[in-house]
Amino acid sequence: MKRSSGARLCATAAVGALSLALITGCSSDETKKDAKGSGDASSSAPASSSAPAAKALTKAELEKLLLTQGEVKGYKVASGDDTLPKSKSVVKSDKAECEPIIWASGALAPGDTDVAVSNSVTEDKASTATADPKNLADAFDINLTFVGLSSYEGDGAEKAMKAVSDGVKACAGGYTVTTKGEKTKVTKVAPAKGSGLGDESVPFTENVDLDGEGTATVNGEVVRKGNTVATFYTVNFASFSTGKVAPIPPALLQAQIAKLK
Repeated sequence: MKRSSGARLCATAAVGALSLALITGCSSDETKKDAKGSGDASSSAPASSSAPAAKALTKAELEKLLLTQGEVKGYKVASGDDTLPKSKSVVKSDKAECEPIIWASGALAPGDTDVAVSNSVTEDKASTATADPKNLADAFDINLTFVGLSSYEGDGAEKAMKAVSDGVKACAGGYTVTTKGEKTKVTKVAPAKGSGLGDESVPFTENVDLDGEGTATVNGEVVRKGNTVATFYTVNFASFSTGKVAPIPPALLQAQIAKLK
């Protein structure tokens, strides 16, 4: 049996504990607004810069803007994830221009700020797992989304969005990321159709190598509203074997952006 099957089962066992660099972390033991209406990763035009310089929120203020349990019907909200990278310093890439994408994929701030918070939102489906292995895949057909919020002084939020947009273009041919000694290869980064929410957004997809046993395509989107930037990255392990791409749940996107100031 190919290791890809073992990789998917190992990964799904950690469905509540995933980041871009951890998608293939189990494999070695058998076992990641568009311009409104544009449908690509070029961020939409930012709001006029004639307004007073923005002030960053405090971490406590930002925490209050994260989604909480009960605010999105059909989803469970968990306050953080122990296996997501705790800081940018633990995530290394062979291409510096790709780092904003990597940070956004791990629910870290894609721009230059220390004010950032995150949580995870999981589709609330009754488990269909039984002793019959034929039903095991259905039990893992669950969308898991990592959500990060970060706040910036002045034009820092706009600069963060540009860094992500530039990264999508510069990293089209892929890159390698190393976390805790584990290397993950992203073979392709491409613009995608986004939600059209916020003041501007950058949607993208990534093709992640599954330890040489095929690739998984994952959706991400970075949205700015005022001087707050929200990042979304959705994974569905069951989709890895089908080639289907799990979308970022629209209800989740809408609910989270609606809470931003």
